[in-house]
Amino acid sequence: MGVKLFKRTSKSVRLTREGNLYTQYAGEILRLFNVSRGRVRAVGEEQRRVLGIGCRNTFELRLLSGALAELREEDGNFIPSLRVVPHDSLENLLLDGEIQVMPTFKENAPKRAVYRELALCRVVCALPEDSPLAERGSLEVQDIAQSCFLAISRPNASPRAVIDVQNRLIAGRGPGSVIFCESIEAQSAVIAAGFAVSVLAETPGIQMDGVCYVPVAGTEPISYGAAYMPDSRDALLNRFLGLLAEISKRE
Repeated sequence: MGVKLFKRTSKSVRLTREGNLYTQYAGEILRLFNVSRGRVRAVGEEQRRVLGIGCRNTFELRLLSGALAELREEDGNFIPSLRVVPHDSLENLLLDGEIQVMPTFKENAPKRAVYRELALCRVVCALPEDSPLAERGSLEVQDIAQSCFLAISRPNASPRAVIDVQNRLIAGRGPGSVIFCESIEAQSAVIAAGFAVSVLAETPGIQMDGVCYVPVAGTEPISYGAAYMPDSRDALLNRFLGLLAEISKRE
């Protein structure tokens, strides 16, 4: 601490002025230490499994929370730890063992991870619900190109099939007609507000009030699933993956 707390002689030990001041807090410090030590021991004795789950956006949280709710009914002896971070950071967390599973598109799954498909997602045009195009059964790229504004997100947040359509739509457009969004949530909000249309992968849980999702003609379905490391799979994770697949089919 950089000060002298005691005055020692061969016959006695007594507090200095600084020592007397420190004792005003020492009792509280010891009490908090004992409380924290007890809490840590209690956590160790409970031996509850922590299931680390990562995702990229709040729409994926809808899918995850539904599976977690059903899993809790079956097995309450675990605690979920949810992380919402960009995809690149998720991969590092998975490889480092800080999370055990993450939703992802097959093409973006970490190479060292095991991938399990949950759904095949359509490439769709997301439009305001009052748009004349919202009543169509499908849309050609040239139909979408007639819209005044196009909302797009960061390239690393979308699969290649979506990026290819976006690039075709951006070609020939002035920068003033493209709205760049930092997240899928911001992109969806811009669409719901009536400012723009966008091209998305229709993943489970992505549906938002005020937005219609019309398939884009000539595009192939995109594999969407969950990635996990081979050594992290156990009965709990296996059941969680099964519930994710069931909910994805319902969605």
